[in-house]
Amino acid sequence: MEPAVTSAITLGEHTFDVLTAGPSGGVPVILLHGFPETAACWRPLLPRLAEYRVIAPTQRGYSPGARPVGVEHYTVDRLGSDVVALLDHFDLPSAHLVGHDWGAAVAWWTAANHADRVGSLTAVSVPHSSAFSWALREDADQQARSRYISIFRHGDSAERALLADDGERLRAIYGDVDPALVDEHMRVLTEPGALTAALSWYRAMGREFTDVPPVRVPTTFVWSTADDAIGRAAAEKCAEFVTGPYRFVELDGVSHWVPEEAPDALADEIVARVEGARV
Repeated sequence: MEPAVTSAITLGEHTFDVLTAGPSGGVPVILLHGFPETAACWRPLLPRLAEYRVIAPTQRGYSPGARPVGVEHYTVDRLGSDVVALLDHFDLPSAHLVGHDWGAAVAWWTAANHADRVGSLTAVSVPHSSAFSWALREDADQQARSRYISIFRHGDSAERALLADDGERLRAIYGDVDPALVDEHMRVLTEPGALTAALSWYRAMGREFTDVPPVRVPTTFVWSTADDAIGRAAAEKCAEFVTGPYRFVELDGVSHWVPEEAPDALADEIVARVEGARV
C-alpha cells in the first residue's frame, strides 16, 4: 500500500488536514471521524483498504485551519457541505462514505441531501439522525445514555471539566483505545479553541440535525453491543429511514470505539458495502 500522507487542503475559507492513502486511481472512499477524535482513528483500517483511494479529513473545528469561532459555523449542513467541497477539490463525481460517531451523522446528512455524490454509505455507531432523535424522545434507555449531550451543550463548563488535571476526563472517554492514538487526538484537542470547536457540533444541533430525509443509497449500519452511547432501540429504528439496500451489522462485545477496537471487522463491512454497490 502507498504510504498515508497528511496534507493541508483549502476548501473555501478553511484549510483542512487531510489524510490520504492508496492508489490515486482507486475507488474513492471518504472516512469521517467522530468526537473526540481526528482522522488518525482510521489508521488501523488502512491496510485492509489498501486498494481504495482513501481520503480522511480531520474535520471542521479539529483542523487548526478550519476552526471558525461561533456555534453557527458547526451546523450539520455546514459539516456536510465540507464533504461536498472535498469531493469537488479532488474532482470526484461521487465517493463511498464511511462515518463513525459524529462523522456518521455528517455522512447520513450528506447521503440524504446529496445522493448523487454518494456511491454508498457505511455508518458506524450512530444511526440515522431521525432514528436517534426518536429514541431520545421515546426510549428511556437512550435518554439515560445521552445525558452527556446536555452537559456538552452547556456553556464552557464542559471544556473546563474535560481539560482539568491535564485532560484526565477527556482522556478517560477513549476507554481502551491505543494510547498512541489517544495521544494524537489529545494533541489536537488541547490546542487553543479546539475543544470548544469540537463541542460546538453538539451545541449547534437543531432542525438541520433532526430533519434529515431518508437515505436511498446502499447503506450498512454497524452497531456494537457494548456501545455506552447508543442503545439497541435507536440502532434497530435506523432501518425505517433507509429506502435503498440496507444491512444492519452487530459487533458483539465491542465498545463505541469500533474503528480502533474492531478495525478488521469494520474494514470487511466497508469493503462488502463498496463492492456490493459497484455491482
